[in-house]
Amino acid sequence: MYARSTTIHGNPQNLDEGIAFVRDTVMPAVQELDGCVGLSMLCDRDSGRCITTTAWADAEAMRRSADRVRDIRARAAEILGGVAEVDEWEIALLHRMDEAPEGACCRVVWGRGDPAQTDDRISTFRMAMLPRLDELAGFCSVSMLVDRQGGRGVTATVYESRDAMNRAADQAMSMREEFGRQMGVEITEVAEFELVLAHLRVPETV
Repeated sequence: MYARSTTIHGNPQNLDEGIAFVRDTVMPAVQELDGCVGLSMLCDRDSGRCITTTAWADAEAMRRSADRVRDIRARAAEILGGVAEVDEWEIALLHRMDEAPEGACCRVVWGRGDPAQTDDRISTFRMAMLPRLDELAGFCSVSMLVDRQGGRGVTATVYESRDAMNRAADQAMSMREEFGRQMGVEITEVAEFELVLAHLRVPETV
């Protein structure tokens, strides 16, 4: 499966209007498109940064949707008061322990490594990291998206609340650093968000 993420660095004062637009207009529109398997939205209310991700059954479905979503994406960016940055990914891994409740939060980690080692990184994350994530109090789910050509990857770990995410911060950092050293991954950014819309229907891959 594949995913398209749209990042908008918007005006914090416009977030509620932007969330409502994505929920009431964008989500119904994209869910009608062939091959769409849902949508999620992350927001940082302090900075105004939002990441909306749509998931697709295959790369062709994602490509077919590109023209259909261009105008509605531009409108979302206008409402939020920012410029849309678009990335396309392969969904390499999705693991759910529990459904995300209202108030769930998400820590997102971006990294870069040797493109030739992408499969090794996915396998190592699955075998070595998932069992340890499952043990974290408040852990709900984790997804890994990859760009095989560029060697980029992003993981999004969802917790039941901000408090749970904060309590897991030290363990998560230790695991992240260990994985980076072991697999030769440069961690390029770590950010935390509210999970304001969680309507992905991507099947679990673990």
